Amino acid sequence: MISPWDRWYSTSCCLCCHVRTGTIILGIWYMLINAVVLLILLSALNDPVQYRYHLTSSELGTDIDVMDDANICIATAISLLMILICGMATYGAYKQHAAWIIPFFCYQIFDFALNTLVAISVVVYPNTVQDYLQQLPGTFPYKEDIMSTNNMCLVFAVLLFIGCILSFKAYLIGCVWNCYRYVSGRGTTEVLVYVTTNDTTVLLPPYEEAVSIPPKEPPPQYMQA
Repeated sequence: MISPWDRWYSTSCCLCCHVRTGTIILGIWYMLINAVVLLILLSALNDPVQYRYHLTSSELGTDIDVMDDANICIATAISLLMILICGMATYGAYKQHAAWIIPFFCYQIFDFALNTLVAISVVVYPNTVQDYLQQLPGTFPYKEDIMSTNNMCLVFAVLLFIGCILSFKAYLIGCVWNCYRYVSGRGTTEVLVYVTTNDTTVLLPPYEEAVSIPPKEPPPQYMQA
């Protein structure tokens, strides 16, 4: 009987590329995004006066200081950590080291859980959508038109949008998981098969294990008197 894990297992992902290639592309894409965020945060730390000016400008319609120096430092540390995790996943998929992919997979599960909690909060508290719209600046485009829409339609639109995001994230989680299974499977099933005759088969250990085994010393020979 085929288990559910094996039923959904596949070595190909979107655009008919291999799961290793897809994981490498995904890791590089996440690294680029976090690198851009890191550059923005570092520029904010380098010139906090100009940063606060952009936040409190009249175009946003608010004078609230969104982030102080402590929050920017925390966000910078998180961006560095994310770059490290994505780099580990890219290296692990390229060099076929399954353990290096696990941190990125755990991050994907955590991010999926957070988005699921957001969807649940919208269902349980539908008025939060209107509260969020009221907190937007007055210059936000089409704010009045959106707020005049029925609350149930807004909740349905938000849930549909979040559902599409969750479906896409779940597909990416499956791709990374299949890459992990593929890499770990190759590491455990590398066995050389040497056929001696038509009826007998000798299974030899991998080359690395065979090389690490020290050779046996020949038994001592005694001279006859």
